[in-house]
Amino acid sequence: MAINYPNGKKFVPSKNSATKETGTPKKKKDFSFSNRGKTLEDELNETNDYYLQLGLAVIHKKPVPLQIVKVEYPSRSAAVIREAYFQAPSTTDYNGVWNGRYIDFEAKETENKTSFPLKNIHDHQIHHMSQVVKQAGTAFMIIRFSSWQRYFIMPFKELEFFWNRMITGGRKSVTLQEIEETSFEIIPGAFPRINYLPLLKKF
Repeated sequence: MAINYPNGKKFVPSKNSATKETGTPKKKKDFSFSNRGKTLEDELNETNDYYLQLGLAVIHKKPVPLQIVKVEYPSRSAAVIREAYFQAPSTTDYNGVWNGRYIDFEAKETENKTSFPLKNIHDHQIHHMSQVVKQAGTAFMIIRFSSWQRYFIMPFKELEFFWNRMITGGRKSVTLQEIEETSFEIIPGAFPRINYLPLLKKF
């Protein structure tokens, strides 16, 4: 299926999303036997389902805003989307309500062992999270270092500092040491895998 941006430019999936030969998702390295092959999105979706079932929070992944322009019907009971456009730039990955508070966050993972590249974040996402915080909401980013199987919650205040440092000519990434000093580490467990809610109380 061909997907295009609002300006008509063709969307090219990242190497992590699909292989050119098969179009199937590329499995990420995961060194825990119980969680092998799962992406950060998989882990967060399972965690959010766990929160929902226990009545702890209502947090969901936001749907991607697509406008479908070409559909083929190879049979009466099947439809195949051949071309679509992103209607608008996406904001963040997840949002919802926890303990009477609005929650909004982005989830990113990197195979880099020493730093997190800020090119994975976009200006409109920073602007969106800034607006959330101004309305007394809670905005943050969850980062997974896949090589180390380490997870961090970075509050928006810290993310904004590193972002402003970049756009004013500073480094284009955040070192692992800086993340360790400014963020909260999530120790992965079994149920749920990424128990991030308790750490929000520290914000």
